Amino acid sequence: MNLIFIGYMASGKSTIGQKMAEKMGFKFIDLDDYIEACEKMSVSDIFKTKGEIHFRKLEQTYLKQITSNTDQTIIALGGGTPCFYNTMEWLNKLDNFKTVYLRTNLDILTDRLFLNKTRPLISHLETKVALKDFIAKHLFERSYFYNQASVVVEATNNEEETINNILKKLI
Repeated sequence: MNLIFIGYMASGKSTIGQKMAEKMGFKFIDLDDYIEACEKMSVSDIFKTKGEIHFRKLEQTYLKQITSNTDQTIIALGGGTPCFYNTMEWLNKLDNFKTVYLRTNLDILTDRLFLNKTRPLISHLETKVALKDFIAKHLFERSYFYNQASVVVEATNNEEETINNILKKLI
C-alpha cells in the first residue's frame, strides 16, 4: 500500500507524512522536493521564470513517474497538485494507493503561513487578514478536489493525534 497526502499549504503533509513513514517503515517523497531535485531549481524560481502552468505540468509528469514505481511509500503533494487536470480522479483510480486529505482549520493555516510567507502564491500578502482571506477563498475553490480523497482526516496541531487519526481511518 501507498499513501498520498493532499491538503492546503502548511496543512502538515510533509511533516506528518515523514513522521508517519518513519513509524510505518515506509519511504517518504515530497513532490516539491523531488521536482526541485530533478529540475535543479526551487519551486519559487520555477514559478517566477516559467510560470504556474509550466510548474503544474511538471507536477503531473513527476507524480506519474513516482507513482509508477513505488511500494510502501508516502507521497506529499503540493497544495495545488490535486486541483489541476484530472489528478484526483486519476489518483483515486491507482491500484495500491490511498489519498489522504489533511483538512486543517483556517486559523491554524493562517498562523502557520504568516510565519513563513516565502511560498510563491502568498509572498505578496502583507497582513494576516489579507492572508486569511486569501486562504479562505482558496480553500473554498480547492475543497471540491480535496474532499474526493479516499480518507479525510482533521489535522490538528498535535502531530501524534493526527497520525493516529489517519491510522484509525485506514484500518
